[in-house]
Amino acid sequence: MQIQDYLELVYNSEQQLSKAFSKVAKYHQDEPDIYYMCLMLALWSIEHAREASSFREKYARKSTKTAEPDRLNKAVFNEPRTGETALLLDLHDLWLLTKEIEICWNVLLPAAKANNDKELEIACEGMARETKRQSDWLIARVKQAAPKIVVTAGV
Repeated sequence: MQIQDYLELVYNSEQQLSKAFSKVAKYHQDEPDIYYMCLMLALWSIEHAREASSFREKYARKSTKTAEPDRLNKAVFNEPRTGETALLLDLHDLWLLTKEIEICWNVLLPAAKANNDKELEIACEGMARETKRQSDWLIARVKQAAPKIVVTAGV
């Protein structure tokens, strides 16, 4: 993979994450914190995709859309889940998507440095940091929800 390929991957992954956060907000709108935080975090991913898009144009070459984010999204967000563990599993899946993106930004960072692209370097650092904040919130929310969901689901 070259820098263009990773820019394409992170762009598509951020779009998928935004859609996934929006789906989870809709599926779990009875949980106010989930609803509002997921909508806010979806906006972050929309902004990340917009930012990545400008770098895709800068490093453009003939490349095709990668199927990786679609593959992962299809594996984790086919349809709304039901049952007692639905929220926990949806948060878990969102966390997996954020980690995919966090890795992408961290792969792009040394490429930006090697290309002496200070603008991309700053963007990678900032978006990796924000993506980590997304995943940190998800982990905190999983830890909050897990005892109640897992214990009551087993009773």
